[in-house]
Amino acid sequence: MTHQSLVIAFAMMVAILPPAAGNSGSTGAPAGGPTTRYCLRVDPVTGSRIETIQCRTREDWADLDVDVDQEWAANGVRVIA
Repeated sequence: MTHQSLVIAFAMMVAILPPAAGNSGSTGAPAGGPTTRYCLRVDPVTGSRIETIQCRTREDWADLDVDVDQEWAANGVRVIA
């Protein structure tokens, strides 16, 4: 392939990719009741490379000084009602 063909092929591949997930339009974690648990990625235990996910209520996260709405865009995984 010529250089121009490679550039065109690359541009087409980039054009079909979904937009990057960012927090530009994020409004925080989904709403829920007092018993709703929010699952977030947390730092793994020292010496481990296995991703750790913890599920806690908003109150439990607040006790750990974690703002669920702020962390949701980067580390939110799921909500358990």
